[in-house]
Amino acid sequence: MEVHFTPDKEARLQQVASQLGKDPEQVVEEAVDRLLAYEEGFLAAVEEGRASARRGDLLEHDEVVERIEQILRS
Repeated sequence: MEVHFTPDKEARLQQVASQLGKDPEQVVEEAVDRLLAYEEGFLAAVEEGRASARRGDLLEHDEVVERIEQILRS
């Protein structure tokens, strides 16, 4: 696979790689690894939510609001 970047993005990548003491290719590889791990986790969470909904395990609006407020307080 070959990926093409704009000259600006390529320059930024080179600068970041230099600051990290890495090759640009290594920085891209690591970034793709992080992106894929995030996306896989997100997709798994969405599927888990859909499976819960299919089982009828849904939360009422007030309970959702309370959980969000708890998260924001911590």
